[in-house]
Amino acid sequence: MMDVGSLHKVALNSRFKMTATWILVDGITILAAYGLAVSARAIAASPDNLYDLRFNIFVLVVTLFSLYMMGVYYRLWERTSGHDVVVIVKAVGLATLLIASFDYLMSSNPLPFGVILLANVLALTGIVATRYRSRLVSGLTWRWNAIWNREFPKPEVRVLIFGAGEAGQATAWRLRRRYGNGDHAYHIVGFIDDDRAKHGMYVEGAPVLGSRHDILRLAEEHNVELIIVAVHNIAGPNFREVMEICEKTSARIKVVPDVFALLNGNHSAPLLRDVQPEDLLGRQTVGWHEGVDVSPVQQKVVLVTGAAGSIGAELCRQILKYDPVKLILLENNESGLHDLVTELITDENRHKLVPILADITHRPAVKRAFEKHKPQVVFHAAAYKHVPMLEHYPEESIRVNVGGTRQVAELALEHGAERFVLISTDKAVNPSSVMGASKRVCELMMHALAEQSHNKTLFTSVRFGNVLNSRGSVVPTFNRQIDAGGPVTVTDKHMSRYFMTIPEAVNLVIHAACLTEGDDLFMLQMGDEVRIVELAERMIRMRGLRPYTDIPIVFTGMRPGEKLHEELHTDSEATITTAHPDIVELISHQNGFRLGKFSFWVDALLRNGLDRNADALGQLLAIIEACQQYDVARVA
Repeated sequence: MMDVGSLHKVALNSRFKMTATWILVDGITILAAYGLAVSARAIAASPDNLYDLRFNIFVLVVTLFSLYMMGVYYRLWERTSGHDVVVIVKAVGLATLLIASFDYLMSSNPLPFGVILLANVLALTGIVATRYRSRLVSGLTWRWNAIWNREFPKPEVRVLIFGAGEAGQATAWRLRRRYGNGDHAYHIVGFIDDDRAKHGMYVEGAPVLGSRHDILRLAEEHNVELIIVAVHNIAGPNFREVMEICEKTSARIKVVPDVFALLNGNHSAPLLRDVQPEDLLGRQTVGWHEGVDVSPVQQKVVLVTGAAGSIGAELCRQILKYDPVKLILLENNESGLHDLVTELITDENRHKLVPILADITHRPAVKRAFEKHKPQVVFHAAAYKHVPMLEHYPEESIRVNVGGTRQVAELALEHGAERFVLISTDKAVNPSSVMGASKRVCELMMHALAEQSHNKTLFTSVRFGNVLNSRGSVVPTFNRQIDAGGPVTVTDKHMSRYFMTIPEAVNLVIHAACLTEGDDLFMLQMGDEVRIVELAERMIRMRGLRPYTDIPIVFTGMRPGEKLHEELHTDSEATITTAHPDIVELISHQNGFRLGKFSFWVDALLRNGLDRNADALGQLLAIIEACQQYDVARVA
């Protein structure tokens, strides 16, 4: 193995050889150019009067020095944009002025300026040709094949790029350099940018043609076949507006991932990808908010229940970034737990990961986990979540969602956990389903446990809406239906939901865990409601298909327990800002709470179960109503 010094020496030697080679090639090109120019002039004059060895050496030194000073020898020309030819033009132009001026002022028999100009034009042509030889050869090759063999290159894909910033420029460069000579050839007709100051300017040789409102016209005028969206951190409403305009054209639509991450190392990732449903929400960067103290979750023993689920797995991934002492992964799905551990485990963290195969309703197993590992922070994500399924099996929502939650929460209290975070749902607001009502009971349970006099654990609930691509959600369901050729099933054409990406939701849940002071209920800002039918239509168009024509959409009617529109909080819950702009605290104006009555009813519910002769939802709503008073208002 070579050390760093040896590697550096090898690199310097390689660079020296490359520079010396180019200087030699350029020197020969310059001498040949002046020789040709003088030969052309020699028809009318004696060559001895026009050109001598000293002048030859002077021209060579001045031109090579000019090329060096302009940075021509500091470029990897096989990876350089064609527009960098201007550097060579400037260098040769400077050399021309210096040679002509010196020859005119210092020589008794100056060389005609026309000869110097012709020689430098020939030198410029030769220097450019040697650096762009592969492109010249490929151009000549396809023309030869076209003329003599009738073999024509594949037609270029006409591309319009939305975004004339750094991402758009990098995309245009990579399209030309990486894909221009292969099976896919691209012709960039221009850029679109909403910044009017850029209109009429050129980026990578292509003009900025207009704003988003000109896309339809420009796509038709230039026969655009592909529109690329190359803008990062674009807000959801703006992205949806751009998509709506692009979808009216006949062009395919692609988006650019983080192009700078690709340039920095992940070269195997595709430059372009299809539009994903999460793009419609806006590309928000997941990171830590500077106004929130990270210490409550850093270097702690952390327990995640439901660790193999969509939210639980992402919690585990993100918690590892905060250097936990231990990360306890509690899950009753053996295959899911195995896959998660396989994904997460590395040489650096294998001593931190503690997989536990257990059911949250099995008290002995969960108790052993608390006694052995003594978790300081608990994220309770384990739950049954599918509304129609729990309408058929309401007893399971009581056993798992209510009973399991109480068991884990009480063990956290008994063993002195610092924080307990319940993952709740917008379906707990004015619940119309057994699942939503069971989650509302769990929210009240956090309040009941927080009010116990001997409590040292900070109990909190975090409420948010749907997350994209979770198991059983609409996005993977629609994808399967589109793959099968349809139909895509939507319950109601007016149905709408709040959506958030899984990484963003989990990031905010961890923030909320740090913000809690105990006995609080947080809500994540979910942005705009998305109509389910519009999501289905857009996902079909993303595949290059036509809704209702290529892929039918069938409206099946609302299922038991479903709402037409979800709510994030009730009219009696006021929203209070927190240190994080995307997290609000909900303060109830109906906050009187009968702790004893609540505990009695939950005990009876878990002991006796639901009355099968009565409506399951009605029984849960009766408990919720009976345990709240309406004459006491909490002051924020």
